[in-house]
Amino acid sequence: MFEWVTKKVRIKMGELLMAVRVVIADDAAFMRMVLKNLMIKNGFEVVAEVENGEQAIAAYRVHRPDLMTMDINMPEMDGFQALKEIISEDPTAKIIMCSAVGHEAMVAAAIKAGAKDFVVKPFEAERVIDKIRKQTGY
Repeated sequence: MFEWVTKKVRIKMGELLMAVRVVIADDAAFMRMVLKNLMIKNGFEVVAEVENGEQAIAAYRVHRPDLMTMDINMPEMDGFQALKEIISEDPTAKIIMCSAVGHEAMVAAAIKAGAKDFVVKPFEAERVIDKIRKQTGY
């Protein structure tokens, strides 16, 4: 059986580019909305929004996004546990951790566990977009 996947297509300076597909994992609906609006405004495609670590893992398995943003403190399963699970299944996964707590030890632990970067909330929109572009090449 064949699976057909469609992606939004963008034209940039005469080149055909596929939109970067993103999953947002955060237990705060407001934060998901802020991130989603930011992503859409900058040409990224948000393929899923989830509110806990278990849903994050499921969304990653289904969508195989180009990038995922993941809050650390979430119900059911926290972002660290979800990060480790996703990385164990796909070591190439690009996950940027987001948290209101940005202690050096926490940032180091996230990077050691496989996160590609870390964003401290509240964040500057341009900084988040720069980090996403750095990871995705978009």
